[in-house]
Formats: sequence, C-alpha cells, structure tokens
Amino acid sequence: MLTEKVQRAIQDVRPSLQADGGDIELVSVGDDGVVKVRLTGACGSCPMSVMTLKQGVESYLKKMIPEVTSVVQA
Repeated sequence: MLTEKVQRAIQDVRPSLQADGGDIELVSVGDDGVVKVRLTGACGSCPMSVMTLKQGVESYLKKMIPEVTSVVQA
C-alpha cells in the first residue's frame, strides 16, 4: 500500500519534471521508507538533479506520506 501511495504522489510531481524535459520512474519502496527513483531525460544528466530530488521530490513525498524517510536516486 505504501508503494501505491508513492506512485500516486510521483504522478503529482511528474508534470513539473516533464515541463523541463525530464521524467521520474519509481524503482522501489523499502520497508524502511526509503524510496528509490530514477530521474530520466533532461533530469538524468542535469547538474541540479540532486537538488530537484531532495528539495522537490523528497520534500513533497515526505509531506504527503509520513512513512517516507528519504528519496534516493537508483
């Protein structure tokens, strides 16, 4: 069920990444609340991708889903 919540939240952030030519794929959700994602397209090679991941995606997922402890790039 946590995976489903994360998938729905990722759908919320996907349009803003796609607007910049990138995208995001959910790789896995661990029992410890660690979400692994893959940034693709322009986001995969962007030097700001770590900031996007932590300040954008991670902060949104943690706000929407308290069980999420961190988001890391796979």
